[in-house]
Amino acid sequence: MKREKKRRLFQIAAALGFNAYWPAFLRAGIFQGGIKGVCLPALNCYSCPSAIGACPIGALQSGLGSIRLRLEAGQKQFGLYVLGFLTVVGSIGGRLPCGWLCPFGLFQELMHRKGWRRFKLPRFLTYFRYLVLLIFVVLLPLLIVDEFGLGQTWFCKWICPAGTFEAGLPLVLLNPNIRAQLGFMFSWKLAILLLFLILMLFINRAFCRTTCPLGGLWGLFNRASLFQMTVDDERCTRCSACQRICPVEIDPSSDPNSPDCIRCLRCLDVCQYGALSYSFLRRHLQPAPLSAIENQPEA
Repeated sequence: MKREKKRRLFQIAAALGFNAYWPAFLRAGIFQGGIKGVCLPALNCYSCPSAIGACPIGALQSGLGSIRLRLEAGQKQFGLYVLGFLTVVGSIGGRLPCGWLCPFGLFQELMHRKGWRRFKLPRFLTYFRYLVLLIFVVLLPLLIVDEFGLGQTWFCKWICPAGTFEAGLPLVLLNPNIRAQLGFMFSWKLAILLLFLILMLFINRAFCRTTCPLGGLWGLFNRASLFQMTVDDERCTRCSACQRICPVEIDPSSDPNSPDCIRCLRCLDVCQYGALSYSFLRRHLQPAPLSAIENQPEA
């Protein structure tokens, strides 16, 4: 089985596994089992009726937003579990979960397959996700609090299209009490979702590349994580086959561990010279095949 088919199976299995409590849809409520507080390695909304775990970005905002209240109560530990989880996952694989486990990433890829003309994303827009991470995930929950000393989950409330798609729409359709309370906020979030749905048709992984704070954070680990992509310069012919197949439009031959790379490994499948490979703990798990060099044209 080709690696891309295996990756698709991983994505589907993760989407079903992270949202495994289907009886919640029958009750038009949210699963509240004992494992609900465990973070999942993907942007998967806590409020999705069938979600069995928590979104790490939502959990991080909640932790940062409650710091002031916890300090006043004499609690010195706040959000350490979430920060530890994000650091451990990032240190192991960088953005590997983005390419293999994220349900919303899978949805974007499927949407893009149904699209029409493809457009190249301007490079400067990929930096917007860092502003989202800094402002909506960190600063606003820390600095703007209510009378009880609690901050809001600003990214979840004002931006996250994954939350609207996975939680907002299902709950609105299933629960008449929620439908009766709809207002400006739902209309705003629906408009954000529609904007990204349109972008997905023309730009692969549009949300991941421009706005996702989780991908932005884990991307910072790409160059130092235990999982690494490597290039054999002696075998690479600079044919650009890897760049053409890359869903996030980077050049793996020149920057294999770019913060933009979601480590889908599609580039390995198209490199006929075996120049690309990956390693874990500096041990090559996928060595470049020596037989490939025989097909390399002479200089």
